[in-house]
Amino acid sequence: QVQLVESGGGLVQPGGSLRLSCAASGFTLGRNAIAWFRQAPGKEREGVSCISGSEASTYYADSMKGRFTISRDSAKNTVYLQMNNLEPEDTAVYYCATSIILSRFCSFSEPLFGSWGQGTQVTVSS
Repeated sequence: QVQLVESGGGLVQPGGSLRLSCAASGFTLGRNAIAWFRQAPGKEREGVSCISGSEASTYYADSMKGRFTISRDSAKNTVYLQMNNLEPEDTAVYYCATSIILSRFCSFSEPLFGSWGQGTQVTVSS
């Protein structure tokens, strides 16, 4: 049974940092791509970052490049999202999701992701 559990969200001041974790079970990270999405109040969910399965290639939405870093620890079967220089516009619920369709590549197309975590709230405010 595939399960994803996010953690690490919270309240942070503008310019601060957070590291989100996505603990995976029921599959190995080397086979599936994992992506982070986020949904801000009143907005559609959007892709943030993705790490492919077989090659661990990383991808970022343009607005996150240089501020966010995705990585994985295969021994812990966990994917991380390090977020630096956070802005109020980064306030959202952050979700991780996995795709058995994507292995070598990544995408932010939500229909490709069959399993999702419950989300973790990130609030950037002074």
